[in-house]
Amino acid sequence: MASGTATTADVADLPEGWAAARVSDLVEIKYGKGLIEKRRVGGKVPVYGSNGVVGHHNTPLTQGSTIIIGRKGTVGAVHFCPQPCWPIDTTYFIEDLGELDFKFLAHALRSLNLAELDTSSAIPGVNRDDIYARVVSLPPLAEQKRIVAKTETLLARVNAARERLAKVPAILKRFRQSVLTAACSGRLTANWRDSHEIEDAVVAVARLRGARPSSADLDAEFPVKRWRVREMGELASESLPDIPESWVWVHLPELGYMNRGRSRNRPRNAPHLYGGPHPFIQTGDIAQSGGRIWHHRQTYSDEGLAQSRLWPAGTICITIAANIANSAILSYPACFPDSVVGLLPDPELCLAEYAEFFIRTAKEDLSQFAPATAQKNINIAILEEVAVPLPALPEQQEIVRRAEALFALADKIETRVQTATARVEKITQAILAKAFRGELVPTEAALARQECRPYESAAQLLARIRAQREYRGDANEESGRFACPRSRQRRSRSS
Repeated sequence: MASGTATTADVADLPEGWAAARVSDLVEIKYGKGLIEKRRVGGKVPVYGSNGVVGHHNTPLTQGSTIIIGRKGTVGAVHFCPQPCWPIDTTYFIEDLGELDFKFLAHALRSLNLAELDTSSAIPGVNRDDIYARVVSLPPLAEQKRIVAKTETLLARVNAARERLAKVPAILKRFRQSVLTAACSGRLTANWRDSHEIEDAVVAVARLRGARPSSADLDAEFPVKRWRVREMGELASESLPDIPESWVWVHLPELGYMNRGRSRNRPRNAPHLYGGPHPFIQTGDIAQSGGRIWHHRQTYSDEGLAQSRLWPAGTICITIAANIANSAILSYPACFPDSVVGLLPDPELCLAEYAEFFIRTAKEDLSQFAPATAQKNINIAILEEVAVPLPALPEQQEIVRRAEALFALADKIETRVQTATARVEKITQAILAKAFRGELVPTEAALARQECRPYESAAQLLARIRAQREYRGDANEESGRFACPRSRQRRSRSS
């Protein structure tokens, strides 16, 4: 740790009456103490981790107002607790500030951007001595209190904006789900149907059932174990939701060809099957795709492709393991494992986009079929029984057009919210920067001159703080409370 008092050279252009002080000149930073999770329930004493309150306890570790600093995990985060609390072992804490204003020091530490002190390569962490070496711009005590009042007034407005922005993603999620529900129930295109004459979907389904080739004819073009497009029998429509008269209920496999993917080995078990030119889509790629697969993280070699199956662009991928019923459309030919079901819609009957929209609406219901085990999964037989509300192809095209336009609007709003959120964070730092340049409130020196009165400068305050700390240190040593000086304690604790 750097020792000695900081000088004005450490902080450029300090306002009149201010002083530069290292954190080590002002306070002692202590280590939090571990508290197992089962003891962080009940009680009224907040338990703090590096990212904030992580529970409650009956007994406090600190004696009064406390500043908590993230030591591991959320490195450098600064929290202020106005009451006794329990900082756990992922934190540092400060509880004895002498005459310094607690909230002022908390804001001062936030302005130092302590997160940049993280130099770890694995678990994020910050060294206490690096915090001690940071320099604080210290105003007179009376000015500290005015800075805190002004800063908190401004930050309250910023925090209110942040809270409102934080609610938008959940609103947009509900909006997108509402669009899907309206799209697959007929409500989204109700006015369109009133002005268009179209063939009933039931007629189109009947015509295509009679015109489809046999599985033997299809095997030569797309080798499969079984052809799943077949008449599934009548659905009990009275047990299903109401749909427009021109729509029809069909089983999911009736939309086209449906089968599981194929993959005999995982990468770690057969590395020779991987790393080639053939895209290999995994459940994680589907979950993170947003409905359309444009990227992949794994590939098959020629040997890998030989033991799998290459599905064409336009195939809908549906996960049946891990995250149930995530779905996305292939934008290029690819393979996928047996934890994914592929659905290749008949282009004369169903758009892939419409079918994928419907699967999203059915995701929650399908998840209920997964057993309550660590590895949740469903099987293809469950998907075969799924009933799909099917409009005629022209209406599907209008549904997809309208839904995608609404999704594009939601995406635009989401981008603006992200931009606004980033701006809010910059405003927070700008307010703190102005506060510690002495630009938020009149300086104590200027007010004293205006009112023709003396004032205590920060240099005088700092001298008194140093004297008080030395006095308390001597008293503690005389009473035997400490077996070694504070600096030696820090070295032994970190060794």
